[in-house]
Amino acid sequence: MKKIISKIHLADHDIEQFIGLQLRFGVLLSSFIVLMGGILYLMQSGSMPLPHYQLFIGQKAGLTTGREIWHSVTGMEAKGIIQFGVIVLIATPILRILFSLIGFIFEKDRLYIGITMVVLSVMMISIFGGLKV
Repeated sequence: MKKIISKIHLADHDIEQFIGLQLRFGVLLSSFIVLMGGILYLMQSGSMPLPHYQLFIGQKAGLTTGREIWHSVTGMEAKGIIQFGVIVLIATPILRILFSLIGFIFEKDRLYIGITMVVLSVMMISIFGGLKV
């Protein structure tokens, strides 16, 4: 096992390049998903009459759980696809932190492993702390 890990020696530059590509790809992917959802939204509801802006008509809160969003995406509903694009955008920096943690583990840098785990834990608690299941 040790020989396998030593053969896969990643330099700091390689890890930085990978993380940079991951960030670019995540932003581009989320932008594409939101764009496709926006186009679908215009196609689905573009011919609807304009709302009566003198009256406020509240709407039911929707797409508040992961299950609702996924059900909406698989049903090709525009609002769900847009919401999924936002989730991909939120997941992009979280994956960056996770990949940084993996890089620090390969480097065996205990200080940065600890700091990165604290940052990742704080982000996970803040994201999933108020989540409705």
